[in-house]
Amino acid sequence: MRDVYTRTFAVPETAIDFNGHANNVEYLRWMQDTALAHSTHRGWGVARYLECDHSWVVRSQHIEYLRPAFAGQALRLHTWIVGFEGSQSRRQYLIECVKTGKAVARGESLFVCVDTVRGRPRAVSSDFVSDFDTVPDEAAALTIIERRDSAPPA
Repeated sequence: MRDVYTRTFAVPETAIDFNGHANNVEYLRWMQDTALAHSTHRGWGVARYLECDHSWVVRSQHIEYLRPAFAGQALRLHTWIVGFEGSQSRRQYLIECVKTGKAVARGESLFVCVDTVRGRPRAVSSDFVSDFDTVPDEAAALTIIERRDSAPPA
């Protein structure tokens, strides 16, 4: 099963800056929160990371802002893991407006797996890798989302 995790939420009033739309920092927060929700959904919540003595840190983050988001606007944030290599994992994001279906932003994070005891990078555990499917790119993610959303309810 290919895994694209989706979270729908409304832009809170507290996210709005003096320009009248969501502040850029909020997109990063939404992406981080959704990445953790995805991980928790797949059985890798904070407690399991602590048990396994590892965690993730962000090495780099890229966000492309396409349209502004406003207070009360319903957004759908999709995220998926692109792949694993050594101690690194690449994750992508797509934020869409629920009403229009248009992309609001897209982003990518490069995470590094860290041994929490030594404070050093470590190889991503085989248990973690086996618990997550990878999706190679946004086009593949959109195909998965379309199929999932058009499937009849179980």
